[in-house]
Amino acid sequence: MRIVASGAVFTVTLCLGATFVTGSASRTEASNSVKSGGGAGLSVLQTLRIDNEHPAGYERALFEHWIDIDGDGCDTREQVLKRDSVTLPQVDPYRCKVIAGDWVSPYDGAKWSDPTDVDIDHVVALKEAWDSGAWAWSDATRTAYANDTTDRRTLVAVTDNVNQQKSAKDPSNWVPPLKPYVCTYLGNWISIKARWNLSMDQSEWGRIKNLLNSSCAGLVIAPWSEAPLMGTMLTSPTTAPSTSITPNAPVSSGVGTQTNDFYRPGKWCSPEGSKGAYTYTGKSVPTVVTCSRSKANGDSHADGRTHWVVKG
Repeated sequence: MRIVASGAVFTVTLCLGATFVTGSASRTEASNSVKSGGGAGLSVLQTLRIDNEHPAGYERALFEHWIDIDGDGCDTREQVLKRDSVTLPQVDPYRCKVIAGDWVSPYDGAKWSDPTDVDIDHVVALKEAWDSGAWAWSDATRTAYANDTTDRRTLVAVTDNVNQQKSAKDPSNWVPPLKPYVCTYLGNWISIKARWNLSMDQSEWGRIKNLLNSSCAGLVIAPWSEAPLMGTMLTSPTTAPSTSITPNAPVSSGVGTQTNDFYRPGKWCSPEGSKGAYTYTGKSVPTVVTCSRSKANGDSHADGRTHWVVKG
């Protein structure tokens, strides 16, 4: 049964006139993990790299999703349905299947009691993630992203047909129809891209910047726990840059041969302690880089994250 609400319910905290986009903890969130990132929306946006999208090779099946990733007997869809119901949901205990609940879609303000009317949306869609960097992830990392309940901003219960309208669009082509939620949505989008080290294309980045300046100047984004990045693929789509590091350069186990820009000093990286090689323009010999939380001088990076660093 469809009931249209007059407004939406979403979690923000007003602090000194700023909208603070929260990532409040749930049963499956890493609420006790060390938090990093966050801050003024425009400042976080400035840290994201701008790059062309790499769409070749995408298949939805490359992101295994709606699985029981944490072994508690409930798949990810059911976990998010339970988490996002504003009342205690009815759950079949034998199959961990949500039978009924009460959901308020933040995208359009509609209320639902039948879970079949509710989609679980990847805020940054799987295809958008692929185009923005997930093409270089391992299968394990893509599975972790597709089922990520460690930060509630990644997945959200929404009206099914509104989710279908959104599809894989980025904010340059789609924002929620419920205007009071747009700033929260943009903050969530930025945080996901930053947390998972995903790029933005020029139109996406520019549109978000314009919206922040015009409508969301006070937006503050909550910090996040480190994403469960689990290495990268050994091969990449045919549209990826073809300039590679020297084959004999030292590369951490499990990372594989990547494009030269992948190891550019200053870029985010994972896991900590891994090594690669970056060849500077005009140089023939690659420079060894280390994935580190500290700069070459020993000072910690301002954002608390790991970056490729030239040491020694």
